Amino acid sequence: MNIPRPFYAAICSAILLLSAAPCHGDVKLPSVLNSHMVLQRDAPLNFWGWAEAGEKITVTMGNASVSTKADTDGNWSVTLPAQKADKQPRTITIAGNNTVELTDVLIGEVWVGSGQSNMEWALSNTQNSKTAIAAANHPTIRLFHVPKVQTKTPSADVKAEWKTCTSENIPRFSAVLYYFGIQLQKELDVPIGLINSSWGGSPIEPWTIANESSGGMYNGMIAPIVQYPVQGVIWYQGETNVLRKNGLAYEGKMKDLIEGWRKAFNNPDLAFYFVQIAPWSGRYEEGELPKLWEAQVATLKLPGTGMAVTTDLVDNIADIHPRNKLDVGKRLALWALAKTYQKHGLAYSGPLYESMAIEGNVARVAFAHAANGLKSRDGKPLNEFQVAGEDGIFFDAKATADGKTVVVSSDEVEAPRTVRFGWHKVANPNLVNSEGLPASPFQTDNWRGGTGN
Repeated sequence: MNIPRPFYAAICSAILLLSAAPCHGDVKLPSVLNSHMVLQRDAPLNFWGWAEAGEKITVTMGNASVSTKADTDGNWSVTLPAQKADKQPRTITIAGNNTVELTDVLIGEVWVGSGQSNMEWALSNTQNSKTAIAAANHPTIRLFHVPKVQTKTPSADVKAEWKTCTSENIPRFSAVLYYFGIQLQKELDVPIGLINSSWGGSPIEPWTIANESSGGMYNGMIAPIVQYPVQGVIWYQGETNVLRKNGLAYEGKMKDLIEGWRKAFNNPDLAFYFVQIAPWSGRYEEGELPKLWEAQVATLKLPGTGMAVTTDLVDNIADIHPRNKLDVGKRLALWALAKTYQKHGLAYSGPLYESMAIEGNVARVAFAHAANGLKSRDGKPLNEFQVAGEDGIFFDAKATADGKTVVVSSDEVEAPRTVRFGWHKVANPNLVNSEGLPASPFQTDNWRGGTGN
């Protein structure tokens, strides 16, 4: 076949270029290491990626520089010294056969938000969204939105990019994570990096890594970022597991999730603060939501955990997605500020059941997180308390706050044995502590819950 000389020359040039490419492999970074990112302060900083086997890689940030060589598979990683928080943009260079330059990099606090639809829920679909979006210009808050993908084995990368928090970039971002982040920045005055990795309708299992196996969402949406140092995780999930009637078994699933992520992130102190899911009149079978609530409170027995109660934030009991995400984010931030950042004297939890004593024909229920007393949030008598005797038949009860306790009684029950509070799927209890944070539903019969102290 006769090939015209110009085409022949072009083909030869292409062949030479293709054959030469493997000899000069470009240094490549995962997408989470990119311009505009926030790196976690006070933690060794990991950098990793891919290059030609044996290629020398040098990573430089300011006066810190470290070199390595890519292994036989082309993988490389280095660690730079920990840095203090810094609002001044930095430039990082990664040099090999080519040079990658990362610009506008800040040092501050990094958090992951994960779970199902209430974590995924976009700011544009929440209360007062127009005002919030218009005000969402925060140059030192950065956003990283992980796309939805499941994989059979742990992935090395995701298709995402760091963006500055602006009115243009924020509308589709997680509202809870955003409100959590701006509250942290308000109190800490450091750059904040927010990584949203959530999927509406997801159960807990695909997010879990345990017993040397991992779920598809963990593999596709968490595994690619576990080398990126973070301070902690906020988690809003559980509705699907109520529908699956997992009940008290959810405690073990949460334990697997938290311990698995702590191991994967190589951080046994990884903070993990979660939302106690809200009441809903929908398809939950009778008794299933309260059992999962108990499992969530039981998770507080794990160190480094915290729980935001949301029974008072339901604007429409028929909607599984309460639209007030501002207060959810703020309540999660209270746990972080008090526990992770050691802001002393800060009330960070609503009342959590601690113990019960029988005093004749009344029951006295004591609460943690009630040091300054208890009250009704709406000025009406305390509601949603029920009491039962030995026969296990519950009656609505009169309840009166007395210091850090509530005295509970019913004319129908002469010898109280069990008390429960807000123990049904459409509960709307009004017990709060003096700081206005709501009490979690509970029941006193073989209660498994913790107090997060």
